Amino acid sequence: MDKVLIADHHPITRKGVTSILRAEEKYDVIGYISDGNDLLGFLTKNEVDILILEIDIPNLNSITAIKAIKREFPHIKIFILSCHPEEMYALSAIKYGAAGYVSKTASLQKILDAVNQIQRGGIYLNEDLSRRLVDQGSTTQGLAYKYKRLSSREIEVLNLLSNGRRNKEIASELDINEKTVSTYKMRLLKKLDAQNVAELIKHARLLQSASI
Repeated sequence: MDKVLIADHHPITRKGVTSILRAEEKYDVIGYISDGNDLLGFLTKNEVDILILEIDIPNLNSITAIKAIKREFPHIKIFILSCHPEEMYALSAIKYGAAGYVSKTASLQKILDAVNQIQRGGIYLNEDLSRRLVDQGSTTQGLAYKYKRLSSREIEVLNLLSNGRRNKEIASELDINEKTVSTYKMRLLKKLDAQNVAELIKHARLLQSASI
């Protein structure tokens, strides 16, 4: 049986995912983590085959944590089950080593399908998202195409901006200085062809609404 760790601070999510996995009789949910500070310690002390991860758990360095986990534990298959829609983080998550990404708005069956595909050694990414990115990638005017060119850190800054964070708050949350935040904002303005921060926020919310 594949040993599964669920790193999520929402009890309902943990209970629901555990239920569907145990019904398959090929997964053994060996533990739960609700704080990022406990994650590496658990992975060091326990054998884990699949990590189901919510990138917004407290004290986790968001999407960039995936890269660190894969560096230390390359054998672990990371499945992101997040409150953020696929359009926000999925491609960056795959780029940094995740084997799949599904939004928590998905059905339990879709979540199970994703875990099964990952367990077999595959990569799971929303087909609709992939199709829209390909369609819009045919022209440099497509917002999704431009978004695809962003680095994971730029995506983090954009997401925090869309949530109303100020430069000082973003700097504190990402452990960078305010000047660096300003630099990222300038890059975002250029890469997304936005005239100002308000337009950047509009772009972020368009992506979140999955209407692109």
